[in-house]
Amino acid sequence: MIKSWIVAAVGAVSLGSAALATGLPAASAAPAKLHPEHVCKAVVAKGEATCHALKLVDANGVAPHSTTPPGSGLDPSELQSAYKIGGLSSNGRTVAIIDAYGYTNLEKDLNVYRSQFGLGSCTQANGCLTILDQNGGTNLPRMDVGWAQEQALDVDAVSAACPDCKIVVYQAKSSSFANLGTAVVTASKRPGVVAISNSYGSSSDASDANYGSYYNHPGIAVTASTGDNGYQGGSYPASSAYTTAVGGTSLVAAPSTGRGWAESVWNGAGSGCSTYNVALAAAASYDTGCANRAMADVSAASDPSNGGMAVYYPSSTRASTWGQFGGTSEAAPIIAAVYALSGNTAGYANAIPYSHTSSLFDVTSGSNGTCPTTQWCNARTGWDGPTGLGTPNGAGAF
Repeated sequence: MIKSWIVAAVGAVSLGSAALATGLPAASAAPAKLHPEHVCKAVVAKGEATCHALKLVDANGVAPHSTTPPGSGLDPSELQSAYKIGGLSSNGRTVAIIDAYGYTNLEKDLNVYRSQFGLGSCTQANGCLTILDQNGGTNLPRMDVGWAQEQALDVDAVSAACPDCKIVVYQAKSSSFANLGTAVVTASKRPGVVAISNSYGSSSDASDANYGSYYNHPGIAVTASTGDNGYQGGSYPASSAYTTAVGGTSLVAAPSTGRGWAESVWNGAGSGCSTYNVALAAAASYDTGCANRAMADVSAASDPSNGGMAVYYPSSTRASTWGQFGGTSEAAPIIAAVYALSGNTAGYANAIPYSHTSSLFDVTSGSNGTCPTTQWCNARTGWDGPTGLGTPNGAGAF
């Protein structure tokens, strides 16, 4: 898979060199060596959050532009195969996505993605897609390209994992917890919403005493990405006692195995122990080593280079293109979609996987750093910090 995009890129570079030799304009070419880069700026103020999406860029920080999906990026059929969720139906349940700022061409771009992979249209006219402001109205905020790229990843990830899910996107007017949290509360009141995805956070270990009321919604699965900074890089609201904290893996095709896929810890997946928030009662028998809230609970593909998704996203306020995205921002909406497929979100949904571990793929190799208590940063049998209890094997654990 990865090879196909790189070979195409190298071929394009050769073509560009030939064009220069003949005096013709050089063709633009995707570089063969790419690395992940955050699409949102780092948090600069207390009470603010940043999105956790990463995209692959070249040494100059430029992402390749393409009219076709990168061959190295996961497509919906591959994602469904890896997590054994192909053929499952949500029966029209709704996943809410919470992000900051606007995204002018969200509907258009989403349907380019869905058309590419034969997922069927998802529009405001057919009732599949709804785009609202943080209060549930239509006074949508100004566009921010970085946060819009996060939204593209989020809606594409939900579409890939659950093609028949309805999607409602709430766009907060800023990246403050006050505004993002208001959007979460608004989403929780919308009929049909069974899961709310939050692919953002603060690197500080914020407290449920300050922000917990925004995320406390029994009966709805509230997922939150643990961040992309490795051990001790966990973030709020993933550290909340009210959310399902979603860590990250590297996912690669392994045709010779029974599953057909292999997973290990993604070294960027956030993990750690909360300073402020109480431990989950459901995790009491899992030796997390944390006196308080331990992160993560479960996980999914996040490594931009090995398991990153092909995404159709805005490269500017006016133009869109294909690229490859990852980060735990990829994992949180995937898990939200799997909750929607299960239809089982009674009580606090973060407790459900702890009593259904046989329906998870246990991730037992890899590390996201150096830690004093081995399970906080190293994969092992059972629970570990970077990947929690594991990744979906069907929807039975959710």
